[in-house]
Amino acid sequence: MTEQDRVFQQTGRAEDFAFDERVAKVFDDMVSRSVPFYNEVQRIQSDLVMDFLPEVAGVVCDLGCSTGTTIEHLTKHQKCPESARFTGYDNSESMLDKARDKLSGQIAAGKVSLITADLSHLPQLPACNVAILNWTLQFVRPIGREQLLKSVYEALKPGGILLLSEKILVNDPVLNRLYIDHYLQFKVSQSSYTDIENQRKREALENVLVPYRLDENYALLERAGFGRIGTYFQWFNFACLIAVKV
Repeated sequence: MTEQDRVFQQTGRAEDFAFDERVAKVFDDMVSRSVPFYNEVQRIQSDLVMDFLPEVAGVVCDLGCSTGTTIEHLTKHQKCPESARFTGYDNSESMLDKARDKLSGQIAAGKVSLITADLSHLPQLPACNVAILNWTLQFVRPIGREQLLKSVYEALKPGGILLLSEKILVNDPVLNRLYIDHYLQFKVSQSSYTDIENQRKREALENVLVPYRLDENYALLERAGFGRIGTYFQWFNFACLIAVKV
């Protein structure tokens, strides 16, 4: 059973956010309460992945797989081919421990592999049909993002896709403030976080999570080589993109 997120209820100075054991214990609760329409995004994302997975020998790479929720959704999808294989990468052993528990059956069956790796220093990715970056690129230092996306592009087979979910900024500062305000209202009214918890989490993430504007993410994907890019979901300052290797 997932523990409830109480990480930011403590008093004292907020330390920089880290995906450590303390966060891993409550991460599933944290992300479902912090990311708008999290479960719906997982559902429609899984449907999209199935559109691009071949019937035989399909490969999916989940970069920043955290506790393995996305891979779990994919492996349990009614249209998931039996021969499809999934590899998750994460630099947090605490998160991977949770993923190993969650995906133990699929790992034992040889359907899922989990690899400890930092996205800034990834090992060579296998040739794949789908790559996923769910709320992960925003934690990669800006200087390393383009190279990461180029590595993903090179690993994808022709016709393969990258699914990228990110927290974003918007060009207009007034709209940007409005969107952030609505997000904070969402966290308070829908997910039971207090104003103090929200403030402390913002402080902890300030130097760790660096969002880009939507057009900046598009430009990154274009420079990486992707020829077809679209936004398949957006809620205020959260957006989900699909990029196709043509």
